[in-house]
Amino acid sequence: MNTKTKQMFKNVAAFPDNPNWEKYISREGEFSTDSADIRTEFERDYNRIINCCAYSRLKHKTQVFFATDNDHVCTRIEHVNYVASIAKSIAKYMGLNTELVEAISLGHDLGHSPFGHHGERIIIKIMQEEGFPYKFWHEYNSLRFIDDIETLPNQDGLNENLNLTYAVRDGIVSHCGEVDENSLIPRKDYVNLRKIQKGQYMPFTYEGCVVKVSDKIAYLGRDLQDAALYNFFSKEDYATLRQIAENIVKEKVKLKEINTTTLMHKFIQDLCENSTPETGLNFSHENYELMRQIKKFNFEKICMNRRLKPFMEYANLVLRSLYTFLSEYYADFNTITKLSRDEQYYRNIIPNFSNWLIKYSNIDTQQRVVRKYKNKIIYNIENEMEYKQAIIDFISSMTDKFAIKAYEELITF
Repeated sequence: MNTKTKQMFKNVAAFPDNPNWEKYISREGEFSTDSADIRTEFERDYNRIINCCAYSRLKHKTQVFFATDNDHVCTRIEHVNYVASIAKSIAKYMGLNTELVEAISLGHDLGHSPFGHHGERIIIKIMQEEGFPYKFWHEYNSLRFIDDIETLPNQDGLNENLNLTYAVRDGIVSHCGEVDENSLIPRKDYVNLRKIQKGQYMPFTYEGCVVKVSDKIAYLGRDLQDAALYNFFSKEDYATLRQIAENIVKEKVKLKEINTTTLMHKFIQDLCENSTPETGLNFSHENYELMRQIKKFNFEKICMNRRLKPFMEYANLVLRSLYTFLSEYYADFNTITKLSRDEQYYRNIIPNFSNWLIKYSNIDTQQRVVRKYKNKIIYNIENEMEYKQAIIDFISSMTDKFAIKAYEELITF
């Protein structure tokens, strides 16, 4: 590899000598910390992310295969750790800030819905039908979770919002790895992250760009491995995959060489060899095309596989049923009273949703004090549309297993 690459990127990395440093580490609210704290700003963010509840829930959220009981199939929590591993390797070689890429990587999917991207599509349709003024997208939902929903107790035991740095928040909301693009260069503008649209901007840092490309490397490689474990591919499919590689690299490829570690190592090395601060993060033409073709193969052979269709229909039934069920309880400030009347029948979904309303709305401010909630109030219970937003947020926070458990309460007598 080009040994100059590391030194060149170090000059644009997110370190204190960077002209944008104060913007990178800025926070929206006051941040209390022990004067003897030895951690850096991004280390604090990393710690706050891995200690929040949304991070814990990732272990039971779909990556590709719904509600898997196979211990060796990737869940969302493994995915974010794969992204972190890839991003750290790239950042370390290039001389970028590895603490920043790790914090972004581990936080980038905190707002992902249950049942993976299919669950996301279901929520999008529900919101369209209900007349919501904006479209759900998991990158922005992750920003909402780290800004408004996830909390940790402070030194006085009061639950406060995470209040992460701008650079971490930016990398999370800008991380989308599903788009086909080469030559990733950070944007120059310091923008209001709450007002951006999906795909509008590149990340503000090169570290954010590294996570963005690492997300794609991680899911392309691991999706192949998991699908193979479930015998999704025929001999003809493996032959197709091998032919894709041979057509692009112009040499014979042994079938056994087509595996996740080979692919990920190939893409990581190629990216490091072909990237500069001036031209951005680049793959060679051959490997960019290989990545694009593998993505297409995965979509056709995995995402559209008929074996997933029954569960897609089930996921649609589950999420829609939960949304409809909770919607029918709206009674402005009397909503919790109305919910409590049926708590004996629905011992999981109703208490948890009632707690959600107390924590995030103005429905019972006295209980907020008793429960030591110092986080933001984000719903006005007098507004039915904001109540519906609370339902969407509550559902999007669920794991696959909790969503299924809640649904089974609805159909069990």
